[in-house]
Amino acid sequence: MRIHFLMFMEVLIIAKVEELPINEEIKVPEVMVIGPNGEKMGLKKTDDALTMASYAGLDLVLMNGNGVPAVAKIMDYNKYRYEKQKKIKEAQKKQRESNKDIKEYRLSPVIDIGDFETRRRNAESYLIKGHKIKAFIRFKGRQMARPEAGKEVLMKFAEGLKDSATIETEPKMEGRQMWMILAPIKKEGK
Repeated sequence: MRIHFLMFMEVLIIAKVEELPINEEIKVPEVMVIGPNGEKMGLKKTDDALTMASYAGLDLVLMNGNGVPAVAKIMDYNKYRYEKQKKIKEAQKKQRESNKDIKEYRLSPVIDIGDFETRRRNAESYLIKGHKIKAFIRFKGRQMARPEAGKEVLMKFAEGLKDSATIETEPKMEGRQMWMILAPIKKEGK
C-alpha cells in the first residue's frame, strides 16, 4: 500500500514540474534573450526572439516573466523538462533512502521456537534492506518477576541475527516492556 502511495505521489510531483510559457504562449512585448549556450543576446521584441529560436531549431522559454525586463531563454524545452524530472526523481530516491523505517518485532519470554524463527527470518530480510529493528517483550502478570528470561530471549534474537545486525541499543526495561534496537551491519564499499 505504501509503495503504491509513494509511486502515486511521485507521479503527482513529476506532473507538477513547472510548466513554463514557451514560444507563442509568451505574452510579454519585450524579453531579455539568453542564447542556448548561456550568452546574453540583449533586449529583443518577443517576435524577433521567436524568429531567432526557430532558426536555431529550438524553443523560446520564458524563464522569469515577473522581472523587468522579462527573461527568456532559447533552449530545447523537452530536454529541459526531462532533466528537471530526472533531478526530482533522484532527489526523491535519496530522500526515501535516508528515511529508513524501524520495524518492530514483539516477542514473548515464553515464545515457541517456530514463532521465534519466523520472526528472526522476517527481521533478517528487513535488515538486509537497510532498516533498523526494534525487538521488544511485553511482560504479563507473573512474568514481571523474571525479567532476565525476557533479556535472554532478546539476546538470543540478536545472536540469531549476528550476521546481518549489530546491537545499537542494549536491552532496556521500561515499565512492563523490555526492548532493544538492532541496526544493519554496514558493508565495506558502501
